[in-house]
Amino acid sequence: MIGQLTGWISQVEADRCLVDVNGVGYVVSASTRTLSVLPMPPEKARVLVETVVREDAIQLFGFATSEERDWFRLLTTVQGVGAKVGLAILSVASPGELLTIIGSGDKASLTRAAGVGARLAERILTELKGKVAKMPGGGSAAFAQAASGGGTIGATIEGDALLALAGLGFRRAEAWPVVSRVLSENAEATLDTIIRLSLKDLAR
Repeated sequence: MIGQLTGWISQVEADRCLVDVNGVGYVVSASTRTLSVLPMPPEKARVLVETVVREDAIQLFGFATSEERDWFRLLTTVQGVGAKVGLAILSVASPGELLTIIGSGDKASLTRAAGVGARLAERILTELKGKVAKMPGGGSAAFAQAASGGGTIGATIEGDALLALAGLGFRRAEAWPVVSRVLSENAEATLDTIIRLSLKDLAR
């Protein structure tokens, strides 16, 4: 199995690149995030690789960081998330953003990825909610609270604040960390206070 390639980046396309290692060209599929940080051809670079062996093909998927590769492996454990969809998700959300998206139950952000509809997004959120605490950054207090159910979106001040902020144009993925922090610092505050303090922070 190939786990890493170090060679000349001889070509970069919309969804893949060609890595020349001692005269052998390897076609490596990658997210737009990884492709955007590769040097312009012809330059030398290291690409982390996940090898997928099928009956009819051997495919290589490349990543700029080990965190992105770990998330690819996790995402593709969900039924309906193949390699192509996994890369599409990583193209619209970084590993850190995925932690927030899953922790906050932000289905809308997942559906921005090609091939991810509302039903698949719901499945991803449901299946990964209890698994991402083991990912880098997943042990943070705010995320741990949400993953354990303490941050469930519903008839709570947090949920009401997020709904209000969504009505003002803020995505749940960006508002949730702010609201969670404001709540932890102002446990007895009213809904109006939480919204006002969160707005003040988001406006920066």
